[in-house]
Amino acid sequence: MSRARLDAIRASNADFVKGVMTTPNVPVAVFVGGTSGIGQGMAEAFARWTEGRAHIVIVGRNEAKAQEIIERFPKPSGAAEKDWTHEFVQCDASIMSNVHSASQVILAKLPKINFVAITAGYMTTGGREETAEGIDKKLAVHYYGRWKFVRELEVGLRRAKEDGEEARVISVLSPGRGLPVDLGDLGLKKTYTLRRAEGQAITFNDYMIESFYARNPTMTFVHAWPGGVDTGLLKASPSQMLRTFATIATPLLRPLITSKEDCAEYMWHGLFNNSTPGALRVGRKGELIEGLQYSGDEEVAKKLWDHTEEATRTD
Repeated sequence: MSRARLDAIRASNADFVKGVMTTPNVPVAVFVGGTSGIGQGMAEAFARWTEGRAHIVIVGRNEAKAQEIIERFPKPSGAAEKDWTHEFVQCDASIMSNVHSASQVILAKLPKINFVAITAGYMTTGGREETAEGIDKKLAVHYYGRWKFVRELEVGLRRAKEDGEEARVISVLSPGRGLPVDLGDLGLKKTYTLRRAEGQAITFNDYMIESFYARNPTMTFVHAWPGGVDTGLLKASPSQMLRTFATIATPLLRPLITSKEDCAEYMWHGLFNNSTPGALRVGRKGELIEGLQYSGDEEVAKKLWDHTEEATRTD
């Protein structure tokens, strides 16, 4: 994409947020995985567009990194403290009880939410790695934790919409590149492979946005594919092989991959650039993706929803 086109997307994104800023209320944005990579880029862009006059919540594990990012956010001058907050909420998104606790902390401070961006990732070459709650860690980060965050924060999104404000959610993973749902092994406890874990999580995300849109037909839910992005995710992998590969390959591939800052603009464009609500899948430039899906089956959607509710239950 030409630099002129990217500049136009930047301007369009900024104009959209300025329109949100005309409402009496200060916008609220939650970034799950916002301490690095695409999530960091999206949080920084949002802070820039709002000139810091927003309630911005970075959710992740690394408090020190989050505070470094927050320190660089613009700070409004002359604005009352209640008009903006920039904060960090600790959470390991692979643990559903942590997701529940983090969500409750957010809602206690910010009962209305306008935007939720979920970009947390986990790269490994190992096999099934169960959390203490019995969920594979890769599936937990790429699907169950995402579903749990949206389900928990849904009440805040609904409050925003009821007050005539924006309510939009984006999950960044890989729409349309999944595998058909295996109803006989939804949690992959019996037939786990890395490709099946990847493919099921992707298709589960497609179903996730469709199911939440069915429950909230005035909102927008997006599953986005970012393409190749210089995020540092491989370098943070527990796999020595992936870390070594990243060290060697990233400098060579940099001309062919997108920076996290440019990717953030494309992802926001995919979330903003639709005037009507819906369950949408967008590509690496924020464009709509048609076809290439295994979702859309109501029976599968119902069984997956019921399974996910049970798998993520914390009471």
